[in-house]
Amino acid sequence: MRRPPGTPGRKAPSQPDTKAQRRKPAGWSERVSGVRLFVPLSIVLVALTACGTAEPPIRAAEQTPIPSATASVAPSAVAASPQPCPERWGSTGIGEWVPAVSDIPGAEGTLVPGAPVTALICAYPGQNSAPGGERLAGTRTLEGEHAGGMARDLAFLPVGATGTGACTAMGGPMTNYLIRFTYADGRSSWVGSADEVNKCTVTTNGTAASNTYVGDRITAAYRNGTWTAAKAKDPCTTWKARRGQDTSMVPEGATSVTVCRQDPRGGRSPRADYGSDVATSLASALNALEARSSEGFCEGSGKPAAGGSYRLVFGYPDGPAVGVMILLDCRPAVDSGLLQADVDDRVIREVTRLAPA
Repeated sequence: MRRPPGTPGRKAPSQPDTKAQRRKPAGWSERVSGVRLFVPLSIVLVALTACGTAEPPIRAAEQTPIPSATASVAPSAVAASPQPCPERWGSTGIGEWVPAVSDIPGAEGTLVPGAPVTALICAYPGQNSAPGGERLAGTRTLEGEHAGGMARDLAFLPVGATGTGACTAMGGPMTNYLIRFTYADGRSSWVGSADEVNKCTVTTNGTAASNTYVGDRITAAYRNGTWTAAKAKDPCTTWKARRGQDTSMVPEGATSVTVCRQDPRGGRSPRADYGSDVATSLASALNALEARSSEGFCEGSGKPAAGGSYRLVFGYPDGPAVGVMILLDCRPAVDSGLLQADVDDRVIREVTRLAPA
């Protein structure tokens, strides 16, 4: 478990250098809402949506470069000095850009391979109605456990097909981010992402990419100089994402499962918790379905099916949980956010048997 900033034996987070006073236009808030599945009765579709607003980051001056982390490495093994933050965002996209593709081994399968020792965050605030060419507003460097925690959490994000699913189209503030991870041998790797009002962005290292939204957490790290674990929320209402979900409905290694029966009135969902035997069996049944890339919606009749709707939350010894939604009145009925599939009798029997009354 990572210690909070200021714990004895740890360096306190650095304070950002500032170019100008922090500005907060009237009417902006810091409301954040998670991704959810819903079924409008008039349209009879289920879609993944996300909305919210985010305050722009503190406008900060570029920090003095950190001391080299390669002093103990033989001169022949030392890589070239890491690149500084570009002065401008080099794309018209929101997120989904890096100045150089990662050449770190493993970068094709995870956003942050290996164990970097520092993370330099570069911030480029702007408006999502006119993206492209945003100026560098400031930087923040994370070190030690905070750089390691950020790298670990980004490495756990599922990667695969991007640009699918439904998004809202609200105009508002956004901040593009570049994160330069530097390794002990002097090599570095870029990750590009964004904090955006619709919370529909792509995070990439130039080779691997993820649709999972982390913009608000990057903004918090930029402001505070720390990386903290994601806030614990009700597992029955929180969308989950984990590396491997692009190829399996439930990635291997699950050691627990919570079966939630969704309350149609929006109240607290009844739930039942099970151990590794049930988790393994249920994951096997879900992974046996003929899955394809999720389109983020399903077609339904508008009439509640017998047994209703369920959310299955699979836990792991390390890293994030995995959520799978089952809507028995929709086709396809099973959706993990990255994959969807038609339900079969085996899954229906198991889920209805395990679900609380």
